[in-house]
Amino acid sequence: MDIFLKSCRDVLKRNAGVSPGFRVVLGNEACDVDSMVSAVAYAYFLSVTMVPGKTPLPVMNIPRREFSLRTDNVFLLRESGLSPDDLVFRDEVDLGALHRAGQLDLTLVDCNMLPWSDRDLEASVVEVIDHHRLERKPSPSCAVTVETVGSCATLVTECIVQKAPEVLHQQMALLLYGTIVLDCVNMAPEAGKVTPKDSHYAALLEKRFPDLPPRGALFLSLQNAKFDVSGLTTEQMLLKDMKVASGGDVKLAVSVIYMTLEAFLQRQNLQQELCEFSNKHSYSLVVAMTICYNDIKEPFRQLAVYSSNTLYREQVSQALEQARSPSLSLSPMSSPYSDIKAYLQGNTLASRKKVLPIIKDFLMDREKRLVPCGDLEESYEVPVQLACAEDTGIEDDVQLPPTPMNSLVEGCPLDNGLPKISAEALTKKFRKMASDEANAGGH
Repeated sequence: MDIFLKSCRDVLKRNAGVSPGFRVVLGNEACDVDSMVSAVAYAYFLSVTMVPGKTPLPVMNIPRREFSLRTDNVFLLRESGLSPDDLVFRDEVDLGALHRAGQLDLTLVDCNMLPWSDRDLEASVVEVIDHHRLERKPSPSCAVTVETVGSCATLVTECIVQKAPEVLHQQMALLLYGTIVLDCVNMAPEAGKVTPKDSHYAALLEKRFPDLPPRGALFLSLQNAKFDVSGLTTEQMLLKDMKVASGGDVKLAVSVIYMTLEAFLQRQNLQQELCEFSNKHSYSLVVAMTICYNDIKEPFRQLAVYSSNTLYREQVSQALEQARSPSLSLSPMSSPYSDIKAYLQGNTLASRKKVLPIIKDFLMDREKRLVPCGDLEESYEVPVQLACAEDTGIEDDVQLPPTPMNSLVEGCPLDNGLPKISAEALTKKFRKMASDEANAGGH
């Protein structure tokens, strides 16, 4: 496997625009263990089974400088005898240039949609292997394997076993096995992650490779590495395990935090650091999902929603509170900051994998409700059932248009925020609009 990875880097360096190009295997933007291993293992499988042509190339979907934050990734690579130095990262290959030159085929693993920032690469997607909710529209040019198992590595293992079992060796088996065990929480049914297919392929790997580490010991080592956040800044903790969702004028980060929410909220200068993080990366909101284990090794989850924009914060919080597929069973917790809403999440089975679709559905519904607002200078969102500001009991700025994303650039006129408008002025404006509409209807 290490020889394969080194050869990938060598081919990439030698490519001068004259080769047939690359079959890039790309995971999601979190670049967690599942994305990393699925990309590496499937690219290796393609290198053995594909007819000569485009060179299979696993690409880690983060900049190289961020990889050290994935402590569980680093641990599993080291245990497998591999080095991060041999991996190719997103900032080391220009996928856009390869696409424009007709030298790119993309296989997506551990995701089935490209993020908005990569929308120009869509025509290059030829294959998908994923275990999340299917969002991709069917296309004859793209083969799709999507099944909601506990780990994408399970589906990669299945493909290899069924099509080229000779590809499996001890090193690859450890990568796949460790990923499945970690994703499925040591195959414990009470965690709500494992499926019969995950159990089947974990057992198959154990049988074929009896020298694999004991399941429990491997899980504990990987979990300890994953939960090691000692010495990390707030930004590093958020980047460690983060995914991004966007829609319209809203872009948000959903980060898994490996400590209690109480401890996270007590971090020094947290509110300022969240503000700086959001501005730096142009996020409208940050949703932090914490996971920890109690004294009897049972998981418990907490959740926080941060935004300096009251409208965004309230809308996303309400969407999460009212979610039914699944219900998160959120109970409000005390928060020391007005910009952060905190919750105890009663449904401990609802991981980020299940929360992200709730957020994406909210963003889609929100986009559908965006309408221009008559003779107002800006556009703002009109709720489905719009109440007058004086009747809502909410803050004055809730009905104001959100700060445009480009207000974060230097020298923007809105750097100091939107002008204050009173509830009385808004109410007067709404009534005038209603009166004008009624008069127009009368004519």
